[in-house]
Amino acid sequence: MTDIAFEHAPIGLAELQNRIIQRCNLQFAAIFGGAPSDHKNRPLRDFYPSQDEFDRIGARGQAIMRRTGAYNDERIMQRTDGDLFWCRVRGQSLTPDDPFAHGIWSFADLSDDRPVVHLTPREREVAILTCRGLSAKEIGAEINLSYRTIEAHRARMMEKFGARKLPELVAKLTGMPL
Repeated sequence: MTDIAFEHAPIGLAELQNRIIQRCNLQFAAIFGGAPSDHKNRPLRDFYPSQDEFDRIGARGQAIMRRTGAYNDERIMQRTDGDLFWCRVRGQSLTPDDPFAHGIWSFADLSDDRPVVHLTPREREVAILTCRGLSAKEIGAEINLSYRTIEAHRARMMEKFGARKLPELVAKLTGMPL
């Protein structure tokens, strides 16, 4: 019964060991492309827009998982065909002392609610932290930039999204109606 539930879950699921896919379900394959068998032993790195984002998000996730055992965020990911899309990611470590050693992760495609606007890697990082409710000063402290630089990134994002104020930008980033 457990394999049937895993295989046919209405959300993308993957069992990872050290950020390598051990198995995934049908919905994961539908989201990222291919068949579940195409992804066995595939590095999760293949689904990130860049090595830098893979490293940066991994470091943040690992730090949080060391404290809580779980991690979640919304980020830009990449399909097998190279198409970028917003994805909600949640992970639960099965090995709390070594969070990435073994875990179960879910992936939800947010494309219908949130189209991709091309952002730089830094803008994506600022967008994620902005959507978590952090102030420019808090974001600056977390990623080691001045709050004025964070405000400049936010201003460029507001222009790209056609937002007049920060709450409107957050609504557009999260796909929430105003």
